[in-house]
Amino acid sequence: MLSVQGQTSRSGRRPTRREILRIGALGTTGLCLPDLLRAEQSRGVAGHKAVIMIYLVGAPPHQDMYDLKMDAPTEIRGEFQPIPTNVPGIDICEHMPRLARVMDKCVPLRSVYGSPNGAHDSFICYTGHTVQNQPAGGWPSLGSVVSRLQGPATAAVPPFVGLAPDAGHPPYGSPGLPGFLGVGHAAFRPSGPARADMVLQGIEQDRLTDRRTLRTELDRLRRDLDADGTIDGVDSIQRQAIDILTSSRLATAFDLSQEPAHVRASYGKGHPEKYGDGAPRNCEHFLLARRLVEAGARVVTLNFGRWDFHSQNFSEAKNTHLPYFDQGLAALIEDLDTRGLSDDVAVIAWGEFGRTPKINKDAGRDHWPQVGGGLIAGGGFRTGQVIGATDRLGAEVAERPIHFGEVHASLHRFLGIPDQATLNDLTGRPQYILGAHRPLPELS
Repeated sequence: MLSVQGQTSRSGRRPTRREILRIGALGTTGLCLPDLLRAEQSRGVAGHKAVIMIYLVGAPPHQDMYDLKMDAPTEIRGEFQPIPTNVPGIDICEHMPRLARVMDKCVPLRSVYGSPNGAHDSFICYTGHTVQNQPAGGWPSLGSVVSRLQGPATAAVPPFVGLAPDAGHPPYGSPGLPGFLGVGHAAFRPSGPARADMVLQGIEQDRLTDRRTLRTELDRLRRDLDADGTIDGVDSIQRQAIDILTSSRLATAFDLSQEPAHVRASYGKGHPEKYGDGAPRNCEHFLLARRLVEAGARVVTLNFGRWDFHSQNFSEAKNTHLPYFDQGLAALIEDLDTRGLSDDVAVIAWGEFGRTPKINKDAGRDHWPQVGGGLIAGGGFRTGQVIGATDRLGAEVAERPIHFGEVHASLHRFLGIPDQATLNDLTGRPQYILGAHRPLPELS
């Protein structure tokens, strides 16, 4: 069945449709409301900004990807060698040659911090906050915030789509939770068989409308008993489902057979099966994310692999994860650039913390919340640079600490969400979504 799953102006830009309506200037545009709606829906991604967030499940080894420490002792340095990228002075791991060729379109983040205790949880990646001291209902993820503040770019495509399948460790399978914003702003999570339910089958649209009307009347009877807004959330899900069913736009986005063979080959397939209690290493999810934002999604999250290499760190990274990650992410970055979407789509790939500088007795690296890394691309950001640095051992931040919340603040600004935006928690108290964090000036 079709379902939504989840738990509980810049100056100089053109005014949005909502702003035009608010100031009563519709008549001066020469367009009627249906014209505006049709124009907005026909523009595709060019009419809205979008974020693709890749959660690297279980926390990858930062010092074996973007921050190799060749001057460190052997027990810290590891066995991987650096290779030059197409940006002089930026070297990355030898097992990411395709990303090396598109480094001018990327920004390695080498000093990400904020994980409070090294516990596995995707929460900080999706929200920019820790799980401690949350407001009533919990912090909402980026996708839920965007759903609440900006709504759908087109009615037939949910604003927030999560490609993460459930995992053995629940946080590994989370697409980002709606927190105090409620189920109405949870991620739309399609699964394989459910895709067939994204279009009407054997039922006329008039009959569907009659059913919707009957359900609305039944809901009205019990609304007085609803004290926490659950019905409102369910109503929004039902409206979204109807919009999806009466349009083929979302179903078309999931149909990868419509892509040219050479594009599909550039992304590769990877492995669709889950890796341990983590996520698949599915390279087609990168392509699917691109198609979804083109169709109208504002935020797409996907979970990749299981990078918790407490043993055999180097063989695991080299043989089971880095080649697929390198192919899928590099193909996405190149594809967005080729299609002229680099200014409209921001991409962020990261895990919840870094790994220990010292290699353990099992040739693995353990949890290291002091510092980790990530990679950001697109978004019209100033790319081809590195932000932050760690010390000689990759153990501590040496230059420009980057909090998860600062990256979220940069994504908010890119999406057009004000730095001081607030939303009410379940007690009705307004909460600053970003807290005290502000965007990274280096990206401007």
